[in-house]
Parts: sequence; C-alpha cells; structure tokens
Amino acid sequence: MRRSTLGAGLVGLAVFVTAWKVIVIVSGFPAYILPPPEAVGASLVQAWLDGTIEPHAAATLVEIGLGFSVGAGLAVVVGYALGRSALIARLISPYIVAAQATPILALAPVLALWFGPGLLGKVVISALIVFFPVAVSTMVGIRSVDAGLLELGRSLRASRRQVLLTLEIPAALPSIFGGLRIGVTIAVVGAIVGEWAGAQYGLGVLVNLARGSLFDTSLMFATLATIAAIGVALYLIVVLVERRLVRWR
Repeated sequence: MRRSTLGAGLVGLAVFVTAWKVIVIVSGFPAYILPPPEAVGASLVQAWLDGTIEPHAAATLVEIGLGFSVGAGLAVVVGYALGRSALIARLISPYIVAAQATPILALAPVLALWFGPGLLGKVVISALIVFFPVAVSTMVGIRSVDAGLLELGRSLRASRRQVLLTLEIPAALPSIFGGLRIGVTIAVVGAIVGEWAGAQYGLGVLVNLARGSLFDTSLMFATLATIAAIGVALYLIVVLVERRLVRWR
C-alpha cells in the first residue's frame, strides 16, 4: 500500500473518531446508547485479550473465506458462459436477477432451515450474496474482449483453451477484479446475516449477545469495529492480488 494512501486512511480515521467524540459530548447521549470512542477502544482491547472475540472472529473468517471462494468460483464460470452464449444469457439471466432482487435477510431463515444451523448454511448464504456482482462483472469483461484479438487467435489456430487462458481471461481480469472487490466485502455481510439466522459462534452472534443478554453497548461497537476491519483487510488483499495480476494494465 502506498504511504500516501495509508496516510489518508489514518487521517480519515482520526477525523471520524474526533467527530464521534464531539457528537458524544454535544448530544449528551448516555454510554448505553452511544459509548465514547475511548470506551469502545478499551472494550475492543479487553475483548481480544480475554478471548471473547477471538473464537467468534475465527468462525466468521472461515465462513467468509469458504463463502467467497465458492461464490466467486461459480460466478466466474457462469459469468463466462453468460458472456459467450446469448442462449445461456437468455435462459438463466432472469433467475439470477430474481435471486439477487430477493433480500438476503428474507432468504436466510429459509436457507438455515434447509441447510441447518452449521457451517454449510453460512457458506451458502455468503456464496449467494457474492455470486451476482462477480458473475455480472465477469460477463461484462468477457464481452468486452477485443474481437480483433479473438480473430487473430483463431487465425493462428489457437485452441479454445489457449484463447481462454491467453486472451479472454487476461483481458477480462480488470473487470473480474472489480466484481471481486465488491464480492469480498459483501461476503462479510452474508456471513453475518447467516449467523443471525442461527449460529453458536460468529461475530454476528456476538453482536446479538452484546445487544441483548449482556447489554454491553461498548462490546457491541467493538464487535462492529472488528467486522469493519475484517472487511477492509479482505478488500485490501484483493486489491494487492489485482495489482500483481494485472500489472500489464
């Protein structure tokens, strides 16, 4: 990451924390409604030190990793088929759009009922929410490949596999990674929603515990900060991989 980007991020964080503190002071909200940033920071450190967050974060990371991998992998394959076949696009595009238009919060209880409260249900929910943006970005990327390059490959008697690996995929990578950037962040959303639908461990479970039986608003905010940090970290990982793979751009 560039130093200027890191510096801008730190400045933005400082401004956010300062504004948060000012709102707490000016509004006079009690700590159980809006805790001050220092209380949330102390709760975050304590929760990591005493092992409160760690098992929940580990469970959520597994769900995110598997859900993103499955959803993105299937999306790239389906997106390629949509980009190369008008018939396939006409047949399955309406169903993909309909599935995306249905709120994941509405689907989560049904999927939890079908797949159970274990890991599989969370992975399915996360994969579903990742699928659409990656599939669409892959389709757009494949359709935008220069037709002249494809014709050149055919004239050189390149095999279908060679055209795919040396022309289509490299040319579509920027678009695919655009979808992956979105997908990796909403994979976090999918995992949390899946945990709300039924789970024993996970950051979504900890948010509910802190809000309900524990009535610990500082812990709830600390958990939300952990979820946000995971999303940012995963996004940055995808960006770093993208820079390495599409350096030619």
